Amino acid sequence: MPVLIDKPTVIPAAGTKPKIIEEYFGRVNSGTSLVSIARMKSPAGWTEPAQQPEFDEYTVVLKGTLRVETKDKVIDVKEGSAILTQSGEWIRYSTPFEGGAEYVAVCIPAFSPDTVHREE
Repeated sequence: MPVLIDKPTVIPAAGTKPKIIEEYFGRVNSGTSLVSIARMKSPAGWTEPAQQPEFDEYTVVLKGTLRVETKDKVIDVKEGSAILTQSGEWIRYSTPFEGGAEYVAVCIPAFSPDTVHREE
């Protein structure tokens, strides 16, 4: 049976500037641990601590540019492009460019503060 999500839940975000996380599916808004789907809006100059999550994260950039840093390289994911970061990989997200970014993130299994393993 179809499940309609009328509106997302706004989740507090980590990072240096306010970022908006609107969770449509996930542990908070729909009670599932299988997947989380959220729309993110991060301002120019936003950055968050590095992490080594226990989930794969599929990200599609709708507007702007999202920077993804790994131990080996820096990848700028531009509007209309997508990236997959894999479980256990050291990564750091930021939006250093004017205009910030808007993107959709899908985490499998669902995002959890207990499984993201952010650096302090």
